Amino acid sequence: MKLRPVPAKTGLLWVRQGIATFARQPLALSGLFLLYMLALSLLSALPVIGNLLALALLPATTLGLMVATREADSGKFPMPVLLASAFRAGRDRLRAMLLLGLIYALGFMAVLGISALFDGGQFAQLYLGTSEITQEVVQGEAFQNAMWVGMLLYLPLALLFWHAPALVHWQGISPAKSLFFSLLACWQNKGALALFMLGWMAVFMVTGLLLSLLGSLLGSPDLLASLLFAAALTLAAMFFSSFYFTFRDSFSDDDGQPLA
Repeated sequence: MKLRPVPAKTGLLWVRQGIATFARQPLALSGLFLLYMLALSLLSALPVIGNLLALALLPATTLGLMVATREADSGKFPMPVLLASAFRAGRDRLRAMLLLGLIYALGFMAVLGISALFDGGQFAQLYLGTSEITQEVVQGEAFQNAMWVGMLLYLPLALLFWHAPALVHWQGISPAKSLFFSLLACWQNKGALALFMLGWMAVFMVTGLLLSLLGSLLGSPDLLASLLFAAALTLAAMFFSSFYFTFRDSFSDDDGQPLA
């Protein structure tokens, strides 16, 4: 396995590839994304351990969406069972994926714990959905500080896990090595990843502005809310569809061929 450097402009290509692949199988990929969200929501609703369990399974379920995207990109119909691909890859890889998920859950909770030092846990409670926070609290200085600290601390965690589930699943790499290579690949292709995120931000913003304009012309706040909700779900599904391409282009085998 080799790291594969790509030019910064590839980030925008990843955005286009995610949208184009979604367009080939919009119903299937939308359905899988809704199943993904539903599964995590149901897990989060469990008392005491719900949020921790949902976080621990996030790498495995996200990997399922990447497998589905690969199927769609190859012209096949992605079946719902692909969402559980990480659980059907053999005992050793399942154990590695679950360990990876545990590390992610502990890391995420550590980020929230550190942010709680700045506002007494209000930002963490809002993120986990364990309490209702008023607008006054959200606009407060302590909450804002906690939010920014949480975002800054989450960035390295996100980079560590960006490619790690795919490396564990497709290459059988240990969790520790997958985290190392994920961070290394993200750093090597930081320009492309930056453009990738900026590209998606632009897509979300432009779509929101266009729908807001349409809602104003139609004079229907309820219709606007429905359109924004549907668009947000669709764009989120497209966004997750594009993850596969960031992995495929960041690594290659010894012959220079993509890993997945």
